[in-house]
Amino acid sequence: MADTARAQKIADRIKTVTAENLDAIVKDPDLGFVTVTDVRVTGDLQHASLFYTVFGDEAQRSTTARLLEVNKGKLRSFVGKQLGIRLTPSLEFIADAIPETAAHLEDLLKEAKERDAEVARAAAGARYAGDADPYRRERDDEDAAPAVPPSPGGVGEADTPPVEPGPGRAAPVGADGYGPTPEGGARGAG
Repeated sequence: MADTARAQKIADRIKTVTAENLDAIVKDPDLGFVTVTDVRVTGDLQHASLFYTVFGDEAQRSTTARLLEVNKGKLRSFVGKQLGIRLTPSLEFIADAIPETAAHLEDLLKEAKERDAEVARAAAGARYAGDADPYRRERDDEDAAPAVPPSPGGVGEADTPPVEPGPGRAAPVGADGYGPTPEGGARGAG
């Protein structure tokens, strides 16, 4: 089995030989303007796939495909003489899809450009739903809401309801951190 480097060298040589001599071997005025785009050779060097494109319309492509198929034997014989290897690979001509793919990509790019222009037109007259700057900033003193005065027992004690001791709950602790609150009984640690 041949290595891939040798297969690539043979593929490059087949591409060069067929591209340079295609008109001289086929000798038909109906042959279109053919470009050999790629050649792939199997690892055992028994089969070569030649990818080609044809400049012209669909009728020109079909005529060229028919002429290449008819003259496949002549082309293989010529390639074998030029390569000088023991076994000449069989040739298969495959129409390359590069032009169709390129045309499809051009259509997609054109469509994307039209959508971008449409979005730009829509954004030109658009306004923000809220403020232009959605982030909160420090308010000025006159805009600030009045502060709630702290309750006498500490911050937030007036707003919290008293918690009654019960199963699973500890008794409330006074402000100094020792014992129950004055409402609940004695204070102090001891």
